[in-house]
Amino acid sequence: MNEFDYKFKTISIKHLPELQDDIDKLRREGKLSDNEIYLSYINSKKFKVPENLPNAKFLIILAIFTKLGLTSFNLNGKKHEIMIPPQYYDDELTYEGIKDIVMKDIIKEPGFKVELTNKIHLKLLAVRSGLGRYGRNNICYVDEMGSFITLIGYFTDYEFKDDNWTEIKMMGFCKDCKICINNCPTNAISTTPEENFVINAGRCITLYNEISGKFPDWIPSDAHNALKGCMKCQLTCPGNKEALKRPIRFDEFTEEETKRILEGNVDENLLNAVSDRIKIFSHSNAGKAFPTFKRNLGVLLVKEL
Repeated sequence: MNEFDYKFKTISIKHLPELQDDIDKLRREGKLSDNEIYLSYINSKKFKVPENLPNAKFLIILAIFTKLGLTSFNLNGKKHEIMIPPQYYDDELTYEGIKDIVMKDIIKEPGFKVELTNKIHLKLLAVRSGLGRYGRNNICYVDEMGSFITLIGYFTDYEFKDDNWTEIKMMGFCKDCKICINNCPTNAISTTPEENFVINAGRCITLYNEISGKFPDWIPSDAHNALKGCMKCQLTCPGNKEALKRPIRFDEFTEEETKRILEGNVDENLLNAVSDRIKIFSHSNAGKAFPTFKRNLGVLLVKEL
């Protein structure tokens, strides 16, 4: 039995130039959003061999099933269920634990090295390997896991037999489906699949509720739906039908705790309780992360304020 539910594929590093060209082509064709925050992320990623493992031969891409998180905040006598998308809470998996699985269950031979990488576009790597496929919403979907995944990439000097390089593909039912398009509250998703699965990132709520500051006026007040990120296009997607049946539920917050959070009247004990209960920030990062958390919770409960 695996310690966690995962799938993986392997790709030879000979495809690194092609992977980089996939991104550069979108840039040349003007299909990448010109939003500064988005571009800073895109430009920080490069498909190249790491300096710490110059003799790397393959890339390993893993998709780890990460459940949709749910919690409840009590306010004005009502219980409000709030979503925490998979990538925003600590699932308590460690990089060391994942590395052990890679070495023991994937490589299986001693004497080889792996180098964790977050410097490449993991979503593109997953799709190019055949591990996942794009949805119209530019999100990567993996069979049986849907979009509820954490992607982890490793370079290794081990030479696998299988080079799983493949064409970029969209999920089959996306061709005649527009559910995500119709459910996007800010019209960020292209209406034509010919747009290379690229959305208008500058219109995506996720870009703004991950960072501090005031929300743009053009985001409708009722568009907000999760403590971070956005689930509008994923909740109704046929690709998530099975994955949605397996959420994880965190402990709820009392009326008093909810009011104190919304008022900003918190002390170390309450901050630590939030951290321990829903795992969206660590004890050490609580002070820095709290203002964004408070703002996001506030827009979700605005009708009760």
